[in-house]
Amino acid sequence: MTINLPTHWDLEADLVAVGSGGAGLTSAITAVDHGISALVLESSDQVGGVTAYSMGEVWIPGNHLAPGAGIEDSIEKGYRYVKNLSMGYGEPLAILNQSVHGPIALKYFEDTIGLKMSVIRDLPDYYYPYSEDGLPEGRYLEAVPFPASALGEWQSKTRVSPHVPYSLTHEDIFRGGGMANMAGWDYEVMAKRLTHDERTTGPGLAAYFVKGALDLEIPIHTGVHAEELISDGERIIGVRATRDGKTIHVRAHRGVVLAVSSYERNASYAKTLGHQLEVQSMVMPTVDGAHLRLAGQVGGRIARVPDVTLLGFHVPGEEQENGLPLWRGALPFLGLPHTIVVNKAGKRFANEGFYRSIYYATDVIDGNTQTHANFPCWAVFDRQAREKYPFGSLMPMQEMPEALGTSADTLAELAQKIGVDQAALEATVARFNGFCATGVDEDFQRGTHPWGALMCGDQTRKPNGNLGPLEKGPYYAVRLHRLAGGGIASTGIMADQHCRVMGWNDKPVEGLYVAGNSQARLDNGAFMQSGITNARGLTHGYLAGRHAAGKPSDELDKALRQFEL
Repeated sequence: MTINLPTHWDLEADLVAVGSGGAGLTSAITAVDHGISALVLESSDQVGGVTAYSMGEVWIPGNHLAPGAGIEDSIEKGYRYVKNLSMGYGEPLAILNQSVHGPIALKYFEDTIGLKMSVIRDLPDYYYPYSEDGLPEGRYLEAVPFPASALGEWQSKTRVSPHVPYSLTHEDIFRGGGMANMAGWDYEVMAKRLTHDERTTGPGLAAYFVKGALDLEIPIHTGVHAEELISDGERIIGVRATRDGKTIHVRAHRGVVLAVSSYERNASYAKTLGHQLEVQSMVMPTVDGAHLRLAGQVGGRIARVPDVTLLGFHVPGEEQENGLPLWRGALPFLGLPHTIVVNKAGKRFANEGFYRSIYYATDVIDGNTQTHANFPCWAVFDRQAREKYPFGSLMPMQEMPEALGTSADTLAELAQKIGVDQAALEATVARFNGFCATGVDEDFQRGTHPWGALMCGDQTRKPNGNLGPLEKGPYYAVRLHRLAGGGIASTGIMADQHCRVMGWNDKPVEGLYVAGNSQARLDNGAFMQSGITNARGLTHGYLAGRHAAGKPSDELDKALRQFEL
């Protein structure tokens, strides 16, 4: 932290947002719309952040679009859903704050920057129908396709994703048979959108916010690395940064917003804060925990909730920025028919069709042996799976590179090659095949979560879209690696209802805000729902921007008079 004030400021604004994902951009947009100036600092050469890498889902219970689709919901019902599933690791006040302001922020950005969202039909909450407060549809929203040409010179500077089909909406994907049936997708629509650069999913959502910032003439500075916060002894007043190897000082008259996502590209942080060993990452190299380093210098308090290690793999030859390997999440593929996941004992250990089950189980520690009993692990599948379904970027029937996985004519030979117990693997497959015949997984209830059946199964297969026997050689095994959470971290900076950073003395650090994945997940605790992070980003940006402008929201205070915590 710098207290000796610079003699010269290179840039200045009332609000300085560090990070150009959804949270950083929405904080700047809200600030300017409420009468103060703002600028955005981005360390990479492209904007959009992790928002642009996502599927673009925005999960908001009680949103104003659901009634138009004939869906009944309420803020209170959404609050109960999250609170009950947070397992006590969340803070009721933080959960209520997000529940109340999510719908408000959504409507605000529609009215302010022309954000166009639509309800994703037939996409259920993760825990519907297990939770009585879950819904079969209505809470998931996605951006209407965005014409990227509207970004002008920023079109090529706004991120697209190597992970998602950003020319198709969820409706397009579901109509074509889901993620499992790429052959059924409408490639004419895909080609048209790609030709005209009409973006959907995360790239489309991020593009709306970039366009909103540009329309409000908010300066966006790329290639700027925030190194240190500047304080006058009473509050944060700016940022010391570097650009092209030179130091610059950025004045923030009202506040600095830290919105740089998580820390998963920092292996030390991932191990010591996330308890993630030998972890790989799907996101850009700049997601290295800058918010922890910056806020830590001024006494920002951190909080941790239970983490979930993702699983993934690297297809040889695929690279992303700076020549780093492109790691792909295994989520859509592990729950497909003719596919299972086994540990080193050759046994299944969780519901492969619902990632909340298998990813928690991956990191279970066996205290008797002081080992991770379920890691390492392998995806095991047969020829039917390769004939029918994609695996990462490999299309059906495409030859699998030797460096990606192992193949063998028999399960016994496959077990020998990957080093798992032969008899156990054969017995595991035989038992699983029996479940496929009945359509009921008696061990791990695979296929009982409607969300998992839709997103990780084959909709054309009845009675259970997540089940299909392994019985036709050759058989394949792909070693699965730990992946960090795609920008979603277990540990973050604590904040109050206005997104002000909280110190270890439980008082706000004046002039410093934190938003999006940089903020501790006390508004959901142990619970996670795809789309909730994008929702948090736009909500936090809205709250921080309002407070910095001197116009804080009082909606939580109103809600406290209506809800019992």
